[in-house]
Amino acid sequence: MITRFFRRNDARRRSIETLHMRLNAASRQPGLYTALGVPDGVEGRFESLILHVILALRRLNRLPAPAADVAQDLVNSVFLQLDASLRELGVGDFGVPKRMKKLGAAFYGRAANYDAALDAGDAAALRTALARNVLGSEDLEAAAGLADYVLAADRALAEADLDGLLGAGPSFPHAGDAPTLDLEAR
Repeated sequence: MITRFFRRNDARRRSIETLHMRLNAASRQPGLYTALGVPDGVEGRFESLILHVILALRRLNRLPAPAADVAQDLVNSVFLQLDASLRELGVGDFGVPKRMKKLGAAFYGRAANYDAALDAGDAAALRTALARNVLGSEDLEAAAGLADYVLAADRALAEADLDGLLGAGPSFPHAGDAPTLDLEAR
């Protein structure tokens, strides 16, 4: 009985790690940086990763149980990776908790902004949030392509079920290839 318990947890851990790995891969698509203007540096990669995690969490939070548990495990996995990344960048043991607190606040603040804009179909709010947070700019036109990408990804993820997310993985458009969408019509 105990071995079955550990096997089940091990399988769940592997599923979360695989989902996390796929989100990492999606967040590192070269087109995000070359075609859509995400800065290719530590902050840009952080922004891209959390954007993709937030999109996956939006879907997980709309699915029945045990999707909420999967969502929490995914958040835990992402923050463990961020902690390890800070340590690799040379942040000392005393500085990591302070930085993690800032990263957590950034994550949850962005999640609230992106969710509100997507739920309301508010193209201007989505562009503003993406320009400010991801691109580090106030240029809403520069964020138009990224907003198209986010909308296309959100629509693709809306079709996914839990088995699909954990099996084949989340579906994201190729960055730079997202169709031009009529954001005002959404």
